[in-house]
Amino acid sequence: MKSTNIPEVRLGIVAVSRDCFPIALSTQRRQNIVTACKTKGFEPYECSVTVENEADMLKAVADVKAAGCNALTVFLGNFGPETPETLIAKYFDGPVMYVAAAEGDGDMINGRGDAYCGMLNCSYNLGMRHLKAYIPEYPVGTAEELADKMAEFLPIARAVLGVKDLKIISFGPRPQDFFACNAPIKGLYELGVEVEENSELDLLVAYKEHADDPRIPEVCADMAAEMGEGKYYPDLLARMAQFELTLLDWAEAHKGSKKYVAFADKCWPAFPSQFGFEPCYVNSRLVSRGIPVSCEVDIYGALSEYIGMCVSGDTVTLLDINNSVPKYIYDEEIAGKFDYKLTDTFMGFHCGNTPSCKMCADRAVKYQLIQHRLLEPAGSDPDFTRGTLEGDIAASDITFYRLQCDSEGNLRAYIAQGEVLPVATRSFGGIGIFAIPEMGRFYRHVLIQKRYPHHGAVAFGHYGKALFEVFKYLGIADIAYNQPKTLPYPTENPWG
Repeated sequence: MKSTNIPEVRLGIVAVSRDCFPIALSTQRRQNIVTACKTKGFEPYECSVTVENEADMLKAVADVKAAGCNALTVFLGNFGPETPETLIAKYFDGPVMYVAAAEGDGDMINGRGDAYCGMLNCSYNLGMRHLKAYIPEYPVGTAEELADKMAEFLPIARAVLGVKDLKIISFGPRPQDFFACNAPIKGLYELGVEVEENSELDLLVAYKEHADDPRIPEVCADMAAEMGEGKYYPDLLARMAQFELTLLDWAEAHKGSKKYVAFADKCWPAFPSQFGFEPCYVNSRLVSRGIPVSCEVDIYGALSEYIGMCVSGDTVTLLDINNSVPKYIYDEEIAGKFDYKLTDTFMGFHCGNTPSCKMCADRAVKYQLIQHRLLEPAGSDPDFTRGTLEGDIAASDITFYRLQCDSEGNLRAYIAQGEVLPVATRSFGGIGIFAIPEMGRFYRHVLIQKRYPHHGAVAFGHYGKALFEVFKYLGIADIAYNQPKTLPYPTENPWG
């Protein structure tokens, strides 16, 4: 997914050298890493300054900034100078990773670098200075191994840069009886995210000002081409196109000091009757372009979606952890065919905000059945409750995750990898049958025990490793996951 709403990472590499070790160890090893990176399809900017002291550090930081680098690898080609190497993270305005050279490319007298030892002192000094940095699970390696670790750093850096420059724009207060989506905004400021809270009336005024916008026919044509004939309501296109342009223009006009935008909108109960449609399909179109629009004013849902897009480089969705899978469906379609227990499965659902590219071929713009029951006369044909994008979500590997600020103001997160099964839901909405190993225990001892809301973000692929590192870099102390049966949760009864 190519989007101007997601950062592009320009990665640099700076080598450091302890002055009592041969500087050539760091210089040559740095060059070897850059060569290895090129063979793997990316080319970091190679800083020519090898840092031995604080003056070198300032020169190196100035050099990589002038080259347009917004993320940096600091490479300990030998033991490394503890103070200058850690000050790089202080003076460089962007995410930084630290890695160290493995031995084996020279003799063990003059060719031994001791970077294995130096990494310990580097970590100690970073901690003393309260500096954030990414250190891989095993940060020591050959040129080829470190090139792989740098490639893994790219999506982590992209997410950190995106969060730092993100503004979340919301419309309306959280809906009554959906206070689970109501979370303190203090956590956003701790992450560097700005938030702009508006009234639903502000959005309605802006929408009305876009009536007869000359761009509407072009957007209508694009919607019709995306869905295909018979998959949308022709009389609804102009209204939905008008709303899409309203949000896009608002995003551009309200970025302020930030570069990137996500929305958290109140989509019911007043929205459909006043705007004349449900906003779900438009929301799905924006997220497919890299601009999340979360439902029910879920600001941390929007933030979670945005992080997932940065990490995966693909579109995402936000779903209710909604309903259990009926045993008859499990017995008929899952048991004996997939290695999951009934309690490993559940249905993820929302009214219709999942991008069409992640849904089965029978997806179509339909109407919101629950809202139709609530808001329109009994027995009537759907009118303003139309506008949802419905159908089964296509089978795929997935990562279910969320970053949340709890009611006490503490940031915490969860990550669980699994898949959407190729099994028909036999239900309505944008919906899929999800399978996550040990979901039943995870549901009880993480989602319920830690009071997470009903919304979870979904990335289409297995991105748990990168998300875990992003959350660590952002300073999230509590990162939960679906633990195997052999590893009980602290609140799990050992007697069953």
